[in-house]
Amino acid sequence: MASSAGIQPSELGFFTSVATAGSLSAAARDLGITTAAVSKRLAQMEARIGMPLVTRTTRRMSLTPEGEVYLEHARRILSEIEDLDQLLTRSKGRPSGLLRVNATLGFGRMHVAPVISEYVAAYPEVDVQLQLSADPPPLNEDAFDVCIRFGEPPDARIVARKLAPNRRLLCASPKYLRDHGIPNTPADLRRHNCIGIRQGSDAYGVWRLTAGKGAKARTETVRVRGNLTTNDGEIAVNWALEGHGILMRAEWDIERFLRSGRLVQVLPQYATPEADIYAVYHQRHQLSSRIRLFVEFMAAKFSEFGEPANMPA
Repeated sequence: MASSAGIQPSELGFFTSVATAGSLSAAARDLGITTAAVSKRLAQMEARIGMPLVTRTTRRMSLTPEGEVYLEHARRILSEIEDLDQLLTRSKGRPSGLLRVNATLGFGRMHVAPVISEYVAAYPEVDVQLQLSADPPPLNEDAFDVCIRFGEPPDARIVARKLAPNRRLLCASPKYLRDHGIPNTPADLRRHNCIGIRQGSDAYGVWRLTAGKGAKARTETVRVRGNLTTNDGEIAVNWALEGHGILMRAEWDIERFLRSGRLVQVLPQYATPEADIYAVYHQRHQLSSRIRLFVEFMAAKFSEFGEPANMPA
């Protein structure tokens, strides 16, 4: 017999619904009960726990710090229950439940969102929340189930599935190169206007270019400058297209402009740091068919693209 004090397992889903709805009246509509019934059950929860979980106002509600902690753990517990159910039953081939995905702004908009559209068409019982951000979230946070990011994470507790190869290339518009000349060595970049992108933990204004391969590889570090800087890659590409300077950008983002001739690769004989595309998630999610099937789906779709040069615009 369950104890009448403390947290009741049956209330995890109730509280998650209330917190997600954003107001007691909205939660009542979602749950199919009256607002008074929602308020009463919430008050009973708080009385048993001995602390407030929600701050109520006439029109809105917000979670207390304790309510935020409760919500975080409730979502994780409910997700693990769903994973266990799918693992032990025939439904493991039919994923369901909430899937929280994070991706960078440009790549998420251009490539991740269309794949999610196909995924939910194939698996309609999954609810996908896609959030785009300029910088990837810290890997130790539990805000997302899967993050699509550039570069393999160093954290051994993180599972990283490579989705597609990717390189960063230097490029500029033909007009800029006609007006300012073509750099022949990395050192020449110091005399050019270089468009800066402030993203992630990359050292801003420092470009590394490598000549040769293997034992003969030699990397030069160049500190560049310019009069235009942004944290949005799409804006930076547009500035390069408009002839403002030289840009270092992922190949998937500029390949179509290189192919059309609107941008020209600069210093093609030098290699820049790789930025392969990975789907990353915590080891504890390895048993989750919802997460595993999504990552496999992403990998299959990205393999259709092949090398970034063949990725659709």
